[in-house]
Amino acid sequence: MGIENLSVDEIQQQLEKLAQSQADLEEALAQRRQQAKYDLAQEIKDLIHEKGYEVTEVVSLISSRRRRSAAPKKSGSARQYTKYVDPDDPANVYVRGVIPGWMKQKMQDQGYDPALKQDREAFKANFLHVLED
Repeated sequence: MGIENLSVDEIQQQLEKLAQSQADLEEALAQRRQQAKYDLAQEIKDLIHEKGYEVTEVVSLISSRRRRSAAPKKSGSARQYTKYVDPDDPANVYVRGVIPGWMKQKMQDQGYDPALKQDREAFKANFLHVLED
């Protein structure tokens, strides 16, 4: 049956189905892309550890102050802070400031001291994912 024989209501229903399918596919694509980034990050972390380095040592070389300041500034916007997400529970997000309870607990479970800046930075690099806006 061709579309020329469909009523207005039937055509509208078909369009709504297509729109929903497109939305579902776009969501699936976004999830797959995010998972691919997490997988790549894990591969990089594994390679860094395989070479005998700590992730924090290498990350500081990749994101030097000069490179960050050379990035284009967003006009009219406030400073953007890195957002970290708990890979086990995406509802847990840490931006900056007081460390939330969920993060303190995870740090302690992994043997990190939340009071030490070095431990906080290592934990963020090794166990949390950066949330892309």
